[in-house]
Amino acid sequence: MRLLSWFGILFVCFVSGGATCAPRNGPMPFPPPPTVLNETPSLEQIASVVNRSSAIRQLSTNSATVKMLSMPSLPRLSATMHAERDKNFRLRASLPIVMGAGMDMGSNEQVFWFEVPEGMSKTLYYARHDQYRQQLERAILPVDPSWVMDALGLVQIDPSNVDAGPVRRADGRYEVSSMVSMPNGIYHRICFIDPNAGHVTDQYLYSPSGQLIAESHASQHAYYEQFQCSLPHVVEIKLTPNLGPPLEMKIEVGAYTINQLLSGDPNVFSIPTSASNMVDLTTLSGEAATAGQPLPSNAINYSAQGNPGYPMRGEFR
Repeated sequence: MRLLSWFGILFVCFVSGGATCAPRNGPMPFPPPPTVLNETPSLEQIASVVNRSSAIRQLSTNSATVKMLSMPSLPRLSATMHAERDKNFRLRASLPIVMGAGMDMGSNEQVFWFEVPEGMSKTLYYARHDQYRQQLERAILPVDPSWVMDALGLVQIDPSNVDAGPVRRADGRYEVSSMVSMPNGIYHRICFIDPNAGHVTDQYLYSPSGQLIAESHASQHAYYEQFQCSLPHVVEIKLTPNLGPPLEMKIEVGAYTINQLLSGDPNVFSIPTSASNMVDLTTLSGEAATAGQPLPSNAINYSAQGNPGYPMRGEFR
């Protein structure tokens, strides 16, 4: 079966079962975080504030919901979510009134996966991180689930990888472009940073060809004084794969537990084994791509005043 939208597979099962679910209210507005940036912060100062989230090694919640924005007529799902640096992630979303129907998306240091119901059985789609990175230009999904962790407020900015910025935007936020080296070339990640609280509000990931392949938009930030950083409680994510339509989802979190996992399962970050069907994602778009050629040593000039190769959204001030 050709996989065009794994979210679609999941929700067709829900809809065909006649399931409905009452909408839930989003998180209550939080008090504004304190101001931690001055009027003209340097790149190093911005990175220092953003990187305060490095003190958060684990994020966990049993009070999340997931809504498919690309399929607005479909119901909201109840969800649990656990994250642990650097690649451990688990999101389980389901309708409580439909036994056994749900999405299981996860990642660990070796593999990532998503499991969905198909008829009376389950299918597990999976891939090793290293193998999947070798064929991103032909991949079904442009990023793996561990990318969601950055969207949840755990993104870090390495000044040595910044090639443009900080740029002051018309709306006051700062914009920073960072390079991400992958086997098939240099990707660019654009971050928008709140000018006062210093947290990342938006992220855009561009492929080496300049195509926007992933983006996230974070809001409802709450300040966690113990860690001196803010975390979003509402995150919208959009993925634009080379095959199939864009996939959009919205995650809302009622409350987080920080540096403690709300799960007694010692295998919470282990790939599930109950599916009757298993599909290696590296085989879905033809034969696995051969290893990428090494990048020339002079391909990128690492400079905070460099040119990312496409227009920045802000203006230098």
